[in-house]
Amino acid sequence: MRILVTGGLGFIGSNFILETIRRYPRWKIINVDAEIMGSNPKNLASIKRNKNYRFVHGNITNQKLMDKLVSDVDVVFNFAAESHVDRSITNPKPFMESNFMGAYTILEAIRKHKKKLIQISTDEVFGSLKSGSANENHVLDPSSPYSSSKASAELLAKSYFVTYNADILITRCTNNFGPRQFPEKLIPKVIMLAHTNKDIPIYGSGKHIRDWIYVSDHCDAILEVLKRGKTGESYNIAGHNELDNNTLVRRILKIMNKPTELIKYVKDRPGHDFRYSLDSSKIEKKLGWKPIHNLDMGLKNTISWYLDN
Repeated sequence: MRILVTGGLGFIGSNFILETIRRYPRWKIINVDAEIMGSNPKNLASIKRNKNYRFVHGNITNQKLMDKLVSDVDVVFNFAAESHVDRSITNPKPFMESNFMGAYTILEAIRKHKKKLIQISTDEVFGSLKSGSANENHVLDPSSPYSSSKASAELLAKSYFVTYNADILITRCTNNFGPRQFPEKLIPKVIMLAHTNKDIPIYGSGKHIRDWIYVSDHCDAILEVLKRGKTGESYNIAGHNELDNNTLVRRILKIMNKPTELIKYVKDRPGHDFRYSLDSSKIEKKLGWKPIHNLDMGLKNTISWYLDN
């Protein structure tokens, strides 16, 4: 198997590459990454000399480059994305360029060369849910420029399946956490601030709800979709760890033996979605996938990794 991973120096992409090499050491892996915000070459330093791994510096919006790379592989995993919601509110343009136009460039390449694409998306495309969980047929209702760019990429990918019969699958996941996550994200930020006994800012009342999944469980689900997923289908991936930010931060502080007095509430961000939730019964029933890490196990592993690194 020859695979192309886009954005493989980022959090989820790098973990996916490491997990894939561990499970399938004979697969050939090409990693293309523009090395911008969120990318970290140290994430994959351990496999730099692996004969089955090759890194290419480049942007997924470069059609000539993507044509060449896609022509040499069997399947593309598109992890490359601008993903920080706050940044998308301040400056939406990079999100449209990377998340939508980048997806378009890849879609053109896989259509031309008749390759498979697994488009990595997010639970945020469904917007905020007051109750219940979104299944794969739930209406897309994004709120931020970030989630809108990811929803747009999904719709475009679906159109390539319908119009061109392209071999495309879509995965959507809840909030990931674990080793190698960019430090401005909530969990690593809390760990580092707590470790240095600095104030920990929480938006609004801290009652916003997210479902958390340990990153290796997400990677495992994507590999199951590759092996047994049906072309043209989408698959929701949930961690079954739904809780509000107050509870999450306090749980981290308890594990680290730090006082809750470090928590400081700050002004909420514009358009802050209150709750995301995915129904992942489809992938669990049809592909037999389930997460194996509970929240406390994953948090302990994550805290240990950040303190060691």
